[in-house]
Amino acid sequence: MTYLVTGGAGFIGSAVVRQLIAQGQRVVVLDALTYAGNLSSLASVAEEATYTFVKGDICGTDLVLSLLHKYQVTKIMHLAAESHVDRSISSPGDFVRTNLVGTSSMLTAARQYFEGLALEARQAFCFHHISTDEVFGDLGPADPAFCETTPYGPRSPYAASKAGSDFLVDAWFHTYGLPVIITNCSNNYGAYQFPEKLIPRQLILALSSQAIEIYGKGENVRDWLHVEDHAQALIDVVEKGRLGERYAIGGGAERTNNQVVAALCKALDAQRPRGDGKSYSEQITYVTDRAGHDRRYAIDFTKITSELGWKPSMTFEQGMAETVRWYLAHEDWWRPLWQER
Repeated sequence: MTYLVTGGAGFIGSAVVRQLIAQGQRVVVLDALTYAGNLSSLASVAEEATYTFVKGDICGTDLVLSLLHKYQVTKIMHLAAESHVDRSISSPGDFVRTNLVGTSSMLTAARQYFEGLALEARQAFCFHHISTDEVFGDLGPADPAFCETTPYGPRSPYAASKAGSDFLVDAWFHTYGLPVIITNCSNNYGAYQFPEKLIPRQLILALSSQAIEIYGKGENVRDWLHVEDHAQALIDVVEKGRLGERYAIGGGAERTNNQVVAALCKALDAQRPRGDGKSYSEQITYVTDRAGHDRRYAIDFTKITSELGWKPSMTFEQGMAETVRWYLAHEDWWRPLWQER
């Protein structure tokens, strides 16, 4: 099979590509290489004969269609997206263009390609749309976790644009019969994550002897999922999932922002102690909360476990220690990105 992975030079996309290549699949990456796309995240597979990179915009329907035909694509894994809530608050138009218009263009190309396939090729084809748990909105402390049937209630421009793209994908399935699957994941973390995100940003601030900034009182809760676990879940879904279905993917690791930063500081204290012998936690400070900051996200991933046998392979503490170890060993990867942000 041949996979077209959009956003394959990004954080989650590159993890998917590395795993697919390791599993012997042919992969074509389409990425515009905006600020969050980084070819160095794919350096380990760049020389593989089964890997092809194309720089391009997902809003270009003709480009996407030409790639589908040229490489006889079997599976589309659509990860290309604007994904940072803070940026969506200051520049919502960018999110509308990429997440809504871009997904519409991808669906248009996929439908035209699919309708021209022979029956056997149609049976193998799938458009897998990767989305987020933020489309579901906000949870109270005692509310049940999000699942595949949770009503949508997005509260930020980012979440609204991703919710809209989910609805488009669902509409192409029901209206045109395009074989699709949608997944909604919880917060990812791990190697190769862009430094604007919570864990790498706080890690770099800590190493730079700067204030580790936490929004509000640090009581907002997220479910944390290691990116390598997520990548394997996505591959399981596109290969074995039921068409027209949704799958919620979580890490089973609800933590407040205070707990996340505390775990980060503990891992840093163990792996690279401060010169003065104090804990990095002494650098923590609290700043004005973000506009529309959702209180809690949580994922019930019973469905993907029961149907496909997937579940997270590592605890949050194991994943945090591994993540810190990677960033300490790869300053050459993140330092230029931090300086250019």
